[in-house]
Amino acid sequence: MIRPRRNPRIVLLALIPVLCLVAVGVYYLPPVHERLAWRVDNLVAEIKYAINPPEEVVFVPQGQVASTPVGTLNFPTPIPSATPTASPTATITQPGPTLPPAPTDPPTPTPTSIPAQVRLVGVRHEYQKWNNCGPATLSMALSFWGWPGDQLEAAAFLKPNDRDKNVMPYEMESFVDQLPDLEALVRVGGDLDLLRRLLAAGFPVVVEKGFEGETFDGWMGHYGLITGYDDAQASFWVFDSYVGPSTDFLIPYAEVLYHWQAFNDIYLVIYPPEREAEVLAILGPQADEIENYRYAAQKASDEIYTSTGRDQYFAWFNRATNLVQLQDYAGAADAYDQAFALYPSIPEEQRPWRMFWYQTGPYFAYFYTGRYYDVINLATTTLTAANEPALEESFYWRAMAKLALGDTDGAIADFRTSLEWHPGFEPSTYQLGLLGVTP
Repeated sequence: MIRPRRNPRIVLLALIPVLCLVAVGVYYLPPVHERLAWRVDNLVAEIKYAINPPEEVVFVPQGQVASTPVGTLNFPTPIPSATPTASPTATITQPGPTLPPAPTDPPTPTPTSIPAQVRLVGVRHEYQKWNNCGPATLSMALSFWGWPGDQLEAAAFLKPNDRDKNVMPYEMESFVDQLPDLEALVRVGGDLDLLRRLLAAGFPVVVEKGFEGETFDGWMGHYGLITGYDDAQASFWVFDSYVGPSTDFLIPYAEVLYHWQAFNDIYLVIYPPEREAEVLAILGPQADEIENYRYAAQKASDEIYTSTGRDQYFAWFNRATNLVQLQDYAGAADAYDQAFALYPSIPEEQRPWRMFWYQTGPYFAYFYTGRYYDVINLATTTLTAANEPALEESFYWRAMAKLALGDTDGAIADFRTSLEWHPGFEPSTYQLGLLGVTP
Protein backbone atom coordinates (compact mmCIF):
# COMPACT_ATOMS: atom_id res chain seq x y z
CA MET A 1 0.00 0.00 0.00
CA ILE A 2 1.38 3.36 -0.95
CA ARG A 3 0.90 6.06 1.67
CA PRO A 4 0.18 9.54 0.31
CA ARG A 5 3.02 11.98 0.86
CA ARG A 6 2.32 14.79 3.27
CA ASN A 7 2.75 18.29 1.97
CA PRO A 8 5.52 19.89 4.10
CA ARG A 9 3.88 23.29 3.80
CA ILE A 10 0.61 22.01 5.19
CA VAL A 11 2.43 20.34 8.08
CA LEU A 12 4.32 23.56 8.80
CA LEU A 13 1.15 25.63 8.72
CA ALA A 14 -0.49 23.21 11.11
CA LEU A 15 2.44 23.42 13.49
CA ILE A 16 2.58 27.23 13.60
CA PRO A 17 -0.35 27.66 16.07
CA VAL A 18 1.10 24.93 18.28
CA LEU A 19 4.53 26.54 18.25
CA CYS A 20 3.00 29.91 19.07
CA LEU A 21 1.18 28.45 22.07
CA VAL A 22 4.39 26.78 23.25
CA ALA A 23 6.32 30.04 22.84
CA VAL A 24 3.72 31.95 24.86
CA GLY A 25 3.78 29.29 27.56
CA VAL A 26 7.56 29.40 27.79
CA TYR A 27 7.55 33.23 27.84
CA TYR A 28 5.30 33.23 30.92
CA LEU A 29 7.43 30.78 32.87
CA PRO A 30 8.65 32.92 35.81
CA PRO A 31 12.42 32.60 35.13
CA VAL A 32 11.95 33.41 31.43
CA HIS A 33 9.34 36.13 31.94
CA GLU A 34 11.50 37.93 34.50
CA ARG A 35 14.39 38.15 32.03
CA LEU A 36 12.43 38.98 28.90
CA ALA A 37 9.33 40.95 29.94
CA TRP A 38 11.11 44.23 30.57
CA ARG A 39 12.91 43.97 27.24
CA VAL A 40 9.64 43.39 25.41
CA ASP A 41 7.97 46.26 27.27
CA ASN A 42 10.91 48.52 26.54
CA LEU A 43 10.81 47.66 22.84
CA VAL A 44 7.06 48.33 22.65
CA ALA A 45 7.54 51.65 24.45
CA GLU A 46 10.35 52.70 22.11
CA ILE A 47 8.21 51.96 19.07
CA LYS A 48 5.25 53.93 20.42
CA TYR A 49 7.40 56.86 21.54
CA ALA A 50 9.10 56.96 18.14
CA ILE A 51 5.72 57.23 16.43
CA ASN A 52 4.18 59.64 18.96
CA PRO A 53 6.97 61.42 20.91
CA PRO A 54 5.53 62.11 24.38
CA GLU A 55 7.91 65.03 24.93
CA GLU A 56 6.03 66.89 22.20
CA VAL A 57 2.69 66.58 24.01
CA VAL A 58 1.69 69.79 25.79
CA PHE A 59 -1.32 70.02 28.10
CA VAL A 60 -2.98 73.44 28.09
CA PRO A 61 -5.50 74.00 30.93
CA GLN A 62 -8.65 75.76 29.80
CA GLY A 63 -9.83 77.01 33.19
CA GLN A 64 -13.44 76.23 32.34
CA VAL A 65 -15.58 75.87 35.47
CA ALA A 66 -18.60 73.60 35.26
CA SER A 67 -22.03 75.05 35.96
CA THR A 68 -22.42 72.90 39.07
CA PRO A 69 -20.16 74.21 41.86
CA VAL A 70 -18.08 71.47 43.44
CA GLY A 71 -19.32 72.47 46.87
CA THR A 72 -22.84 71.32 45.97
CA LEU A 73 -21.71 67.83 44.99
CA ASN A 74 -21.60 64.95 47.43
CA PHE A 75 -18.39 62.91 47.16
CA PRO A 76 -17.81 61.32 50.60
CA THR A 77 -14.87 59.34 49.32
CA PRO A 78 -11.41 58.30 50.37
CA ILE A 79 -8.98 59.85 47.91
CA PRO A 80 -5.67 58.42 46.66
CA SER A 81 -3.45 60.73 48.66
CA ALA A 82 -2.69 61.54 52.27
CA THR A 83 -4.55 64.83 52.68
CA PRO A 84 -4.57 66.49 56.12
CA THR A 85 -7.53 68.35 57.50
CA ALA A 86 -6.72 72.01 57.38
CA SER A 87 -8.23 75.39 56.76
CA PRO A 88 -7.38 77.04 53.45
CA THR A 89 -4.29 79.18 53.62
CA ALA A 90 -3.59 82.39 51.75
CA THR A 91 -1.80 82.02 48.43
CA ILE A 92 1.87 82.97 48.52
CA THR A 93 2.65 85.37 45.68
CA GLN A 94 6.19 86.49 46.37
CA PRO A 95 9.28 85.38 48.29
CA GLY A 96 9.77 86.47 51.83
CA PRO A 97 6.36 86.71 53.54
CA THR A 98 5.85 84.57 56.58
CA LEU A 99 2.96 82.15 56.63
CA PRO A 100 0.51 82.18 59.55
CA PRO A 101 1.62 80.16 62.57
CA ALA A 102 0.78 76.49 62.70
CA PRO A 103 -2.39 75.48 64.55
CA THR A 104 -0.48 73.27 66.99
CA ASP A 105 2.58 73.56 69.16
CA PRO A 106 4.95 70.87 67.80
CA PRO A 107 8.11 69.75 69.57
CA THR A 108 11.14 72.01 69.37
CA PRO A 109 14.39 70.38 68.21
CA THR A 110 17.34 70.40 70.54
CA PRO A 111 20.43 71.73 68.73
CA THR A 112 23.16 69.11 68.79
CA SER A 113 26.39 68.77 66.93
CA ILE A 114 26.60 65.92 64.48
CA PRO A 115 29.67 64.12 63.14
CA ALA A 116 31.25 65.04 59.84
CA GLN A 117 30.69 61.53 58.53
CA VAL A 118 27.99 58.93 59.16
CA ARG A 119 27.57 55.59 57.44
CA LEU A 120 24.77 53.27 58.53
CA VAL A 121 25.26 49.56 57.97
CA GLY A 122 22.87 46.63 57.88
CA VAL A 123 20.94 47.37 54.68
CA ARG A 124 20.42 44.45 52.29
CA HIS A 125 20.68 45.69 48.71
CA GLU A 126 18.15 44.54 46.10
CA TYR A 127 18.23 45.19 42.39
CA GLN A 128 14.73 46.07 41.30
CA LYS A 129 12.55 43.93 39.10
CA TRP A 130 11.09 45.68 36.07
CA ASN A 131 9.38 48.94 37.08
CA ASN A 132 9.72 48.04 40.74
CA CYS A 133 11.97 50.68 42.29
CA GLY A 134 9.39 51.64 44.95
CA PRO A 135 8.92 48.18 46.49
CA ALA A 136 12.64 47.41 46.13
CA THR A 137 13.72 50.62 47.87
CA LEU A 138 11.18 50.15 50.62
CA SER A 139 12.34 46.57 51.11
CA MET A 140 15.94 47.77 51.47
CA ALA A 141 14.90 50.40 54.02
CA LEU A 142 12.96 47.82 56.02
CA SER A 143 15.89 45.40 55.95
CA PHE A 144 17.86 47.89 58.07
CA TRP A 145 15.30 47.30 60.82
CA GLY A 146 15.43 43.51 60.47
CA TRP A 147 12.46 42.95 58.19
CA PRO A 148 13.02 39.58 56.46
CA GLY A 149 10.84 40.18 53.39
CA ASP A 150 11.81 41.31 49.92
CA GLN A 151 10.52 43.55 47.13
CA LEU A 152 8.10 40.91 45.85
CA GLU A 153 6.33 40.77 49.20
CA ALA A 154 6.18 44.57 49.33
CA ALA A 155 4.98 44.76 45.72
CA ALA A 156 2.13 42.33 46.39
CA PHE A 157 0.69 44.99 48.72
CA LEU A 158 1.84 48.14 46.92
CA LYS A 159 1.11 47.20 43.29
CA PRO A 160 -0.85 43.97 42.84
CA ASN A 161 -0.58 44.48 39.07
CA ASP A 162 3.13 44.48 38.30
CA ARG A 163 2.51 46.75 35.31
CA ASP A 164 1.28 49.59 37.56
CA LYS A 165 3.77 52.34 36.82
CA ASN A 166 4.18 53.91 40.23
CA VAL A 167 4.00 53.50 43.98
CA MET A 168 3.18 56.63 45.98
CA PRO A 169 5.00 57.51 49.23
CA TYR A 170 1.71 57.39 51.15
CA GLU A 171 1.26 53.80 49.93
CA MET A 172 4.70 52.94 51.29
CA GLU A 173 3.74 54.54 54.60
CA SER A 174 0.58 52.44 54.70
CA PHE A 175 2.56 49.26 54.07
CA VAL A 176 4.94 49.98 56.94
CA ASP A 177 2.14 50.94 59.31
CA GLN A 178 0.52 47.53 58.91
CA LEU A 179 3.72 45.81 60.05
CA PRO A 180 3.72 44.88 63.75
CA ASP A 181 6.92 46.56 65.00
CA LEU A 182 7.57 49.52 62.71
CA GLU A 183 6.03 52.86 61.83
CA ALA A 184 6.67 55.36 59.05
CA LEU A 185 6.30 59.07 58.47
CA VAL A 186 6.20 61.03 55.20
CA ARG A 187 7.06 64.72 55.02
CA VAL A 188 8.04 67.22 52.32
CA GLY A 189 10.35 70.21 52.02
CA GLY A 190 13.43 68.33 53.21
CA ASP A 191 16.93 69.77 53.02
CA LEU A 192 20.57 68.83 53.49
CA ASP A 193 20.66 69.61 57.20
CA LEU A 194 17.59 67.51 57.94
CA LEU A 195 18.98 64.51 56.07
CA ARG A 196 22.26 64.73 57.97
CA ARG A 197 20.50 64.97 61.34
CA LEU A 198 18.27 61.96 60.64
CA LEU A 199 21.22 59.89 59.48
CA ALA A 200 23.32 60.94 62.47
CA ALA A 201 20.50 59.74 64.73
CA GLY A 202 20.51 56.35 62.99
CA PHE A 203 17.57 56.67 60.60
CA PRO A 204 18.08 55.87 56.89
CA VAL A 205 15.91 58.06 54.65
CA VAL A 206 13.91 57.10 51.55
CA VAL A 207 13.65 59.94 49.02
CA GLU A 208 11.71 60.21 45.78
CA LYS A 209 13.54 62.11 43.08
CA GLY A 210 14.02 62.68 39.39
CA PHE A 211 16.28 60.36 37.45
CA GLU A 212 17.88 60.67 34.02
CA GLY A 213 19.99 57.96 32.44
CA GLU A 214 21.30 56.70 29.15
CA THR A 215 19.36 53.44 29.05
CA PHE A 216 15.84 54.92 28.77
CA ASP A 217 14.05 57.80 27.15
CA GLY A 218 14.01 61.01 29.17
CA TRP A 219 13.25 62.06 32.72
CA MET A 220 11.47 59.76 35.13
CA GLY A 221 10.80 59.36 38.84
CA HIS A 222 12.87 57.11 41.05
CA TYR A 223 13.47 56.22 44.71
CA GLY A 224 16.72 56.09 46.62
CA LEU A 225 17.70 55.07 50.15
CA ILE A 226 20.20 57.44 51.76
CA THR A 227 22.31 55.62 54.34
CA GLY A 228 25.13 58.02 55.11
CA TYR A 229 27.02 61.21 54.33
CA ASP A 230 30.55 62.55 54.22
CA ASP A 231 30.98 66.30 54.67
CA ALA A 232 34.61 66.19 53.53
CA GLN A 233 33.46 64.87 50.14
CA ALA A 234 30.11 66.73 50.26
CA SER A 235 28.40 63.48 49.27
CA PHE A 236 25.79 60.93 50.33
CA TRP A 237 25.97 57.17 50.36
CA VAL A 238 22.85 55.98 48.56
CA PHE A 239 21.44 52.50 48.00
CA ASP A 240 19.92 52.53 44.52
CA SER A 241 17.80 49.64 43.28
CA TYR A 242 18.69 50.44 39.66
CA VAL A 243 22.35 51.46 39.90
CA GLY A 244 23.71 49.49 42.85
CA PRO A 245 24.47 49.49 46.60
CA SER A 246 25.94 52.47 48.45
CA THR A 247 29.18 50.56 48.95
CA ASP A 248 29.91 51.21 45.29
CA PHE A 249 29.64 54.98 45.01
CA LEU A 250 28.99 58.36 46.60
CA ILE A 251 26.57 60.94 45.16
CA PRO A 252 27.39 64.65 45.63
CA TYR A 253 25.05 66.64 47.86
CA ALA A 254 24.30 69.04 45.00
CA GLU A 255 23.23 66.22 42.67
CA VAL A 256 20.88 64.65 45.22
CA LEU A 257 19.28 68.00 46.10
CA TYR A 258 18.91 68.93 42.43
CA HIS A 259 16.94 65.80 41.54
CA TRP A 260 15.03 65.79 44.83
CA GLN A 261 13.35 69.13 44.09
CA ALA A 262 11.27 67.55 41.32
CA PHE A 263 9.32 65.69 44.02
CA ASN A 264 8.80 68.49 46.51
CA ASP A 265 11.82 67.24 48.52
CA ILE A 266 9.65 64.41 49.87
CA TYR A 267 11.06 61.81 52.26
CA LEU A 268 9.97 58.78 54.25
CA VAL A 269 11.46 57.75 57.59
CA ILE A 270 10.92 54.32 59.16
CA TYR A 271 11.37 53.76 62.89
CA PRO A 272 10.33 51.49 65.76
CA PRO A 273 7.41 52.93 67.76
CA GLU A 274 9.57 53.45 70.83
CA ARG A 275 11.83 55.83 68.88
CA GLU A 276 9.07 58.05 67.53
CA ALA A 277 9.91 60.87 69.96
CA GLU A 278 13.45 61.03 68.53
CA VAL A 279 12.15 61.43 64.99
CA LEU A 280 9.64 64.09 65.98
CA ALA A 281 12.30 66.02 67.90
CA ILE A 282 14.57 66.04 64.85
CA LEU A 283 11.71 67.33 62.68
CA GLY A 284 10.89 70.06 65.18
CA PRO A 285 7.99 72.28 64.03
CA GLN A 286 7.62 70.17 60.90
CA ALA A 287 6.60 67.17 62.93
CA ASP A 288 3.19 68.80 62.62
CA GLU A 289 1.86 67.88 59.18
CA ILE A 290 0.13 71.21 58.53
CA GLU A 291 3.15 73.23 59.53
CA ASN A 292 5.27 71.01 57.28
CA TYR A 293 3.16 71.86 54.24
CA ARG A 294 3.18 75.53 55.16
CA TYR A 295 6.95 75.48 55.37
CA ALA A 296 7.28 73.59 52.09
CA ALA A 297 4.88 75.97 50.34
CA GLN A 298 6.99 78.92 51.42
CA LYS A 299 10.19 77.16 50.38
CA ALA A 300 8.78 76.45 46.92
CA SER A 301 7.54 80.03 46.63
CA ASP A 302 11.02 81.36 47.33
CA GLU A 303 12.53 78.95 44.78
CA ILE A 304 10.23 80.30 42.06
CA TYR A 305 12.12 83.58 42.19
CA THR A 306 15.59 82.07 42.32
CA SER A 307 15.28 79.57 39.50
CA THR A 308 14.64 79.40 35.76
CA GLY A 309 13.62 76.86 33.14
CA ARG A 310 12.70 73.39 34.32
CA ASP A 311 13.71 74.17 37.91
CA GLN A 312 11.19 77.00 37.98
CA TYR A 313 8.53 74.67 36.58
CA PHE A 314 9.20 72.26 39.46
CA ALA A 315 9.06 75.16 41.96
CA TRP A 316 5.63 76.26 40.74
CA PHE A 317 4.48 72.65 40.75
CA ASN A 318 5.72 72.11 44.32
CA ARG A 319 4.07 75.28 45.54
CA ALA A 320 0.79 74.08 44.07
CA THR A 321 1.15 70.60 45.53
CA ASN A 322 1.65 71.99 49.03
CA LEU A 323 -1.35 74.30 48.65
CA VAL A 324 -3.44 71.27 47.66
CA GLN A 325 -2.50 69.60 50.92
CA LEU A 326 -3.46 72.80 52.75
CA GLN A 327 -6.79 72.69 50.90
CA ASP A 328 -6.21 76.01 49.16
CA TYR A 329 -7.45 74.53 45.90
CA ALA A 330 -7.92 77.86 44.12
CA GLY A 331 -4.36 78.95 44.92
CA ALA A 332 -3.09 75.51 43.89
CA ALA A 333 -4.97 75.63 40.58
CA ASP A 334 -3.45 79.04 39.80
CA ALA A 335 0.05 77.75 40.59
CA TYR A 336 -0.41 74.64 38.45
CA ASP A 337 -1.58 76.91 35.62
CA GLN A 338 1.70 78.81 35.96
CA ALA A 339 3.67 75.56 35.82
CA PHE A 340 1.82 74.40 32.70
CA ALA A 341 2.41 77.79 31.09
CA LEU A 342 6.17 77.32 31.58
CA TYR A 343 6.24 73.75 30.31
CA PRO A 344 6.39 74.53 26.54
CA SER A 345 9.51 76.68 27.10
CA ILE A 346 11.45 73.71 28.50
CA PRO A 347 13.62 72.07 25.81
CA GLU A 348 11.90 68.90 24.63
CA GLU A 349 14.77 66.63 25.69
CA GLN A 350 14.46 68.00 29.26
CA ARG A 351 10.68 67.90 29.65
CA PRO A 352 9.45 65.76 32.57
CA TRP A 353 6.65 64.25 30.53
CA ARG A 354 6.22 61.34 32.96
CA MET A 355 5.33 63.76 35.78
CA PHE A 356 1.75 62.56 36.15
CA TRP A 357 2.76 58.97 36.54
CA TYR A 358 3.92 60.02 39.99
CA GLN A 359 2.09 63.18 41.09
CA THR A 360 -1.64 63.78 41.10
CA GLY A 361 -1.98 67.20 42.69
CA PRO A 362 -3.47 68.93 39.61
CA TYR A 363 -6.38 66.51 39.64
CA PHE A 364 -7.25 67.60 43.21
CA ALA A 365 -6.84 71.30 42.45
CA TYR A 366 -8.87 71.32 39.27
CA PHE A 367 -11.55 68.95 40.56
CA TYR A 368 -12.19 70.87 43.77
CA THR A 369 -12.44 74.16 41.87
CA GLY A 370 -15.01 72.73 39.48
CA ARG A 371 -12.63 72.50 36.51
CA TYR A 372 -13.78 69.02 35.54
CA TYR A 373 -12.91 69.41 31.87
CA ASP A 374 -9.29 70.13 32.80
CA VAL A 375 -9.29 66.98 34.96
CA ILE A 376 -10.60 64.91 32.05
CA ASN A 377 -8.24 66.45 29.51
CA LEU A 378 -5.16 66.09 31.74
CA ALA A 379 -6.00 62.47 32.57
CA THR A 380 -6.63 61.63 28.93
CA THR A 381 -3.43 63.36 27.84
CA THR A 382 -1.45 61.46 30.47
CA LEU A 383 -2.97 58.07 29.65
CA THR A 384 -2.58 58.54 25.90
CA ALA A 385 1.07 59.62 26.10
CA ALA A 386 2.10 56.61 28.22
CA ASN A 387 3.26 53.44 26.47
CA GLU A 388 0.42 51.70 28.30
CA PRO A 389 -2.23 53.32 30.53
CA ALA A 390 -1.15 51.64 33.76
CA LEU A 391 -2.13 54.62 35.93
CA GLU A 392 -5.03 53.90 38.24
CA GLU A 393 -5.05 57.44 39.68
CA SER A 394 -5.61 59.03 36.28
CA PHE A 395 -8.54 56.73 35.54
CA TYR A 396 -9.95 57.43 39.01
CA TRP A 397 -9.85 61.20 38.66
CA ARG A 398 -11.22 61.13 35.12
CA ALA A 399 -14.07 59.02 36.47
CA MET A 400 -14.70 61.50 39.26
CA ALA A 401 -14.87 64.38 36.78
CA LYS A 402 -17.18 62.44 34.49
CA LEU A 403 -19.40 61.65 37.46
CA ALA A 404 -19.54 65.33 38.39
CA LEU A 405 -20.60 66.16 34.84
CA GLY A 406 -23.34 63.55 34.85
CA ASP A 407 -21.60 60.90 32.73
CA THR A 408 -22.26 58.03 35.11
CA ASP A 409 -21.64 55.27 32.57
CA GLY A 410 -18.29 56.79 31.57
CA ALA A 411 -17.34 57.15 35.23
CA ILE A 412 -18.17 53.50 35.98
CA ALA A 413 -16.06 52.37 33.05
CA ASP A 414 -13.07 54.40 34.26
CA PHE A 415 -13.45 53.25 37.87
CA ARG A 416 -13.43 49.65 36.66
CA THR A 417 -10.41 50.24 34.44
CA SER A 418 -8.49 51.72 37.37
CA LEU A 419 -9.17 48.48 39.24
CA GLU A 420 -7.77 46.46 36.34
CA TRP A 421 -4.46 48.26 36.75
CA HIS A 422 -4.56 48.24 40.55
CA PRO A 423 -6.82 45.48 41.92
CA GLY A 424 -8.43 46.53 45.18
CA PHE A 425 -7.72 50.26 44.67
CA GLU A 426 -9.88 51.55 47.51
CA PRO A 427 -11.07 54.90 46.14
CA SER A 428 -12.47 53.29 42.99
CA THR A 429 -13.99 50.38 44.89
CA TYR A 430 -15.64 52.83 47.26
CA GLN A 431 -17.12 54.95 44.47
CA LEU A 432 -18.51 51.93 42.68
CA GLY A 433 -20.08 50.87 45.96
CA LEU A 434 -21.78 54.26 46.28
CA LEU A 435 -23.14 53.82 42.78
CA GLY A 436 -24.45 50.36 43.63
CA VAL A 437 -22.20 48.77 41.02
CA THR A 438 -19.97 45.74 41.41
CA PRO A 439 -16.27 46.34 40.57
